[in-house]
Amino acid sequence: MRVVTLHDPASPVTAQFVPGAGMVGTSLRDDGTELLGQRRGLDAYVTAGKTMGIPILYPWANRLSANTYTAEGVTAKVTPGENRVRADPNGLPIHGLLAAYPGWRVTAESAAELTAELDFAADPQLLAGFPYPHLLTVAVRLADRTLTVRTTVTATGDTAVPLCFGFHPYLRLPDAARAEWVVHTPPLRHLLLDDRGLPTGASEPAPAREEALGDNAFDDAYDQVPDGAVFAVSGGSRRVEVRFERGYPATQIFAPRGEGPEKEIVCFEPMTAPTDALRRGGYRSARPGEPAVTQFSIRV
Repeated sequence: MRVVTLHDPASPVTAQFVPGAGMVGTSLRDDGTELLGQRRGLDAYVTAGKTMGIPILYPWANRLSANTYTAEGVTAKVTPGENRVRADPNGLPIHGLLAAYPGWRVTAESAAELTAELDFAADPQLLAGFPYPHLLTVAVRLADRTLTVRTTVTATGDTAVPLCFGFHPYLRLPDAARAEWVVHTPPLRHLLLDDRGLPTGASEPAPAREEALGDNAFDDAYDQVPDGAVFAVSGGSRRVEVRFERGYPATQIFAPRGEGPEKEIVCFEPMTAPTDALRRGGYRSARPGEPAVTQFSIRV
């Protein structure tokens, strides 16, 4: 499986993506030091959908509250175990349909940039779970110690395409102990979750945060994220920033307790809508003739 390596012409930062495995980002290194959580590795992502690196969660991020949804006047059924649908421990459909999906086509490639696209209408399995014909394009660029990820959704039929997707960048700081990592977040609205990880409808203000991770764990949902908001983790001599540049008004912050490659991570997930928005509403759409563009970046 071909790995594409991007080089920052002005620094020792490199990034790697694998178009044939869902256009997943598998590495972000600074002078050889890996800053992405490898977790169980690329093989487990390909064979079992176990996320690592920077996977896309598409067409929905996190979980749905049931196996059917109606959006833009279209009703769809998603059954775990069929048509690329995976289930969380509670049996709920999770993270969409594109885990390690092999059908991406590279359309542009250079030393510092890579673009790949996926025609949803070309695969009946994908349309079965998300019946909205469209072209999905992901373009990544590495420059000035910053990896920029730009996503474009272009409707190719007469139906608008709901935007409920996200990315899951697993970040790590190997030069400092997890307890010493400092988490930085802007002011947000905290969406309270039930025991299945679904929004209850209640919320509370969340002031800006700058505190050591310590023994704390996060698996928390937020919205009211403004364009340009910066989330960061710092420790030792490093700081890694995730900037929600455009079109990501929601996020999930994830940092599990424990030791080892699966646990020593922190994630600030750019999301185009909160969890379960395909069923609850509250999402934007890419309308025919009006492509939707979103963008986030990771700065080392």
